[in-house]
Amino acid sequence: MRNLFSSSPSYARRMLFLSVIAGILLLVDTTTQWLKPARSWIAELTIPIFSVALLPRWVNEAVNEFTDAANLEEESKLQEVELLILKARLQQMADLSVENSRLRTLLNATEILQHSVLVAELIGVSPDPLSHTIIINRGKNYKVFEGQAVLDADGLMGQVIEVYSTSSKVLLISDSSHALPVQVLRNGMRSIAEGYGDFRHLALRYVSTIADIKVGDQLVSSGLGGRYPAGYPVGIVASVDTISGNPYFAVDIKPSAQIDQSRYLLLVSQTVEKFGASKNVR
Repeated sequence: MRNLFSSSPSYARRMLFLSVIAGILLLVDTTTQWLKPARSWIAELTIPIFSVALLPRWVNEAVNEFTDAANLEEESKLQEVELLILKARLQQMADLSVENSRLRTLLNATEILQHSVLVAELIGVSPDPLSHTIIINRGKNYKVFEGQAVLDADGLMGQVIEVYSTSSKVLLISDSSHALPVQVLRNGMRSIAEGYGDFRHLALRYVSTIADIKVGDQLVSSGLGGRYPAGYPVGIVASVDTISGNPYFAVDIKPSAQIDQSRYLLLVSQTVEKFGASKNVR
């Protein structure tokens, strides 16, 4: 018998033969169940091939999903960082606005002072709650001296007690060891304003119950003793109370200076005596 798939038959004859065979198989498959086992076997055989063929697609989809998730997480982190930076900038702008306002107030205060002044910045606060002292960024390099008065834009804050090369320590008027001579601006009555460890309060001691003092009176430094220059605001009388059996009023003073808030300060360049021991007038 002649081989139909030899090199001699034409291409058309081979294709015709294959088409006839395919048609017969298709007719048999659609009208009978003879080829069902073979079809199932072929399908099972080709499933792994299809799976291998789809593997690159699955890998690509998985990589894309992972990449998208990573990108979303990274973008979320970047947005959080950007939001934090924006909030910090807003806070800084608000802080700078407040500081600029305080500086303008301070500079305006220097225009009405009769003494020459030096602007200083607070750079440290005593960690001891019982010691009301601060550190400023001016020292011997700016000719700061012990006993020099320190003010903010509103009033007296304290006095230099130690001078270093580039900084100085200041004892605040609210310190429990500090006292300074004052007088009532309204009538000139003299007394001693004493700190007792509270930034928002001072006390007047030895004010007789017959003295002419009332709530709202303004107190200024008297200049007595040469510890502080005269005429600088110290505080306002907040209350005047009578204590049974005591010949003196209990007088509470609200300091004029923002003792626990001011950052920029003024040093008055007027020579005064050095400070003395505890509870001495400074």
